[in-house]
Amino acid sequence: MQQHGKLCNSFSESRRKFKSKWFSRLLFPILGLGSLIWFLIRVIPKPSRATYPCMEAAFPLASSFVVYVAGLAVSVFAYKQARLRFQDSRIVIGTFLVLIAILSGGFAFLQPQSSSYATFNSPPLDDPYGANNPIGEAKGINPGRVVWVYNPDATNENCTNNTHDDAYWVDTNTIQTVVDQMFSDGLLELTGAETDASAWDAIFHYFNQNHGKGDIGYSATETIFIKINAVTAWSGAMPNGDINPNADIEFDTSPQTILAMLRHLVNNAGVPQGNIYIGDPMADIWNHLYYYFSAEFPDVNYCSKRNVPNRHKMTASTQTGITYSDHRAVMNQIGSHKFFQEMMDADYLLNIPTMKGHRWAGVTFFAKNHFGSNTTDGSWQLHKGLMNPDNAGMRTEYGMYRCLVDLMASQHTGGKTLLYFMDGLWTTSYEHQKPQKFYTSPFNNDWCSSLVFSQDPVAIETVCLEILQREFKEYDASENPPRYDYVQWNAIDDYLHQAASSEDWPEGITYDPDNSGTPISSQGVHEHWNNETDMEYSRNLGSGDGIELIKLFGSTSVDENIQTVAEDFTLLANYPNPFNPVTTIQYTLEKDGQIALAIHDVSGRHVQTLMNDYQTAGLHQINWNGLSDDGTSVPSGVYICSLKNNDRSESRRLTLLK
Repeated sequence: MQQHGKLCNSFSESRRKFKSKWFSRLLFPILGLGSLIWFLIRVIPKPSRATYPCMEAAFPLASSFVVYVAGLAVSVFAYKQARLRFQDSRIVIGTFLVLIAILSGGFAFLQPQSSSYATFNSPPLDDPYGANNPIGEAKGINPGRVVWVYNPDATNENCTNNTHDDAYWVDTNTIQTVVDQMFSDGLLELTGAETDASAWDAIFHYFNQNHGKGDIGYSATETIFIKINAVTAWSGAMPNGDINPNADIEFDTSPQTILAMLRHLVNNAGVPQGNIYIGDPMADIWNHLYYYFSAEFPDVNYCSKRNVPNRHKMTASTQTGITYSDHRAVMNQIGSHKFFQEMMDADYLLNIPTMKGHRWAGVTFFAKNHFGSNTTDGSWQLHKGLMNPDNAGMRTEYGMYRCLVDLMASQHTGGKTLLYFMDGLWTTSYEHQKPQKFYTSPFNNDWCSSLVFSQDPVAIETVCLEILQREFKEYDASENPPRYDYVQWNAIDDYLHQAASSEDWPEGITYDPDNSGTPISSQGVHEHWNNETDMEYSRNLGSGDGIELIKLFGSTSVDENIQTVAEDFTLLANYPNPFNPVTTIQYTLEKDGQIALAIHDVSGRHVQTLMNDYQTAGLHQINWNGLSDDGTSVPSGVYICSLKNNDRSESRRLTLLK
C-alpha cells in the first residue's frame, strides 16, 4: 500500500486544492482518467483496497469521469443523429436531438463542479470548554494522572519499515531492554510506589475497592484478558500461523510492549501464565509474535479467531455483552453485540491499543480498540456512531450519539480494565499505513518512542488526542505515507465530553450499555492543556481537579538503566523460532568483552558451544543448525541458548521442529 502512496494521494490533494472552477474543468479529464485507471488497477486484484483512503479519494473522480465520458458520448451521438435528420428535412426530430446533445454536453462539462471536489477536511471547531476547564470526575490512585514516558533509544531511527526484515516489530528496531525500563518507570510514577511489585499490588487494590470487591489484591485464581490491537491480522494468518509474505507493513501493538506487560504480570504481579489470555479476538496472532512471547512464557493462552497451531481458539458467547444506548436510532443495523467468552469470564482486562488517527473515528485509542472484541466478522455496523460513517456525511457537531462512550463504560470492556497502557512507540495518522516520524519537539524527525499510562480512561484518551493533534496539523500528500489530518476533525473530543459528564449527553440519549436501568456515571476527567509548548493541565497548574500530566522525557531512571546495560549485553530473540533446520541468534554488546554463547537442553546438559571468544561492541549474530559439538543432529525439542559475560547471563528458549 505504501509503495503507491504518492501517486494515489495526488488524487486526494487535487480534490482538496481545486480553487478555480475553470482550471478544474480543464484538468478534470486527465485526473479523471488517471483516477479510473488507478482505481481499477488497485481494486480489481484486491477488492478490500476500495476502503483505502487513496482509493476513496480516487473513486469520486473516477466515477465522475465515467459520467463525464458518458455525457460526451451521448452528446456526440445525438449531434450526429441530428445532422442526419436535418439532411432528411426531419426538422422536429433534428431539433430535439440537438437539445439532447446540448444538455448532455453541458452536463458533462459542468459535472466536474459537483461535490466530488468536496473539501478533504474542515478547520476544527473550538472546544466549547476551552483550555484548563476540566469536566468529569478524575480517576486513579493519583486522580487524573497520566504518565507520558518518552525515550528515543527505544526505537531505531534508521528503521525503514519497507520489508518484514526491517519492520518495527524486529528486535533491532524496538529495543526490549529500553521498553522494559520505560514500562517500569511509567508504572512507578503512576502509582507512586517504590517497586514494580508494590505498584501492581496498589493497582489491584484500587481496582477491587472501586468494583465492590473490598480492599484486596490479586488472587492466583483470577484470570486476565489482554486486548491488543492486531487489525492487520483481521483477514487471518496463513494456515500454519505465518504472516502472509506479501502483507503490507501496517502498525499494530508492538510485540516489545506486549512482552513487557507479560513480564510484569508474571514476574511482578504474580499472575500464573495459564491465567493470562492475550489476543485481538477478531484476529489472529502471527507466528513471529507467538514465538517471541512463548519462548519466555509458553503457558500463556495466545488467542486467535480460528484454528491455528499452538493457539487458543476463542469461544463466542451466546449472551449479549453490550447494548448500544442509541437503541438503533443512529446505528440502525445493530442494537447490541456479543463478546467472546474468555473476555467475559475474565476478572480483569488490560487494553494495549496503538496511538493512531482513524478515517472513520478520527482517532483509534482504548475505546475504539474494542471494535475488535465482538463476535461478528467486522464492526462496520458501528460506523454510524463514529465521526465519519463510511463517507456518508460527517457527524462533526457536539452533542451527537457516540458509540465509543458505550464501549468505555460497558462492564465487559472499560468496566473491567485494570490499567490503561498506550503503545505510542510507533504512531501514524491513518490506521492502515506504516508508522510515521514526528516533526515536533522533542521528537525532531524521529519516531514517537512513547508509552502512556493512566487509571483514568478519559484523561489518557484526552492526552493521546492532543499529542496527535499537535503533530498532524494538516493533510500532506507529498510524503510517503501521506500525513492525514483526521485528528483535526470538528468535535472529535465530543465522546470524551460525554464520557466525562452527563450534561453533554445528546437529547434523548441515556448511556446504559449494560441495560441495567441505571445510567452510567462519569468515566473520568477531560480538559485541554494550556498550550502545545508547556502541555500543562489544571492539576499541573494547581488551578483545578482535572488532569495531571507527568512527562518523563529522558528520565533519570531510564538514563541510569541504559548506563547499566552499557556494561553488559542483550540476547535478542532468535528467528525463526520454532525452526528447522537453522535459526539465527542475535545479541548486542555495549562494550568489548569475553563472550560465551552455548546451547543446552532443558535438563541443563551441554549441547554445543557457539562462541567463546573476545568480541567488540555492537550487534552480532550466529547461526545454530541443530547440531551438537560432535556434529550429531539433535532431536526435536526445546533448547536453551545462554549468553554469558563475566558473572552475568541471559537465556532464551529455542524450539527445534523436524
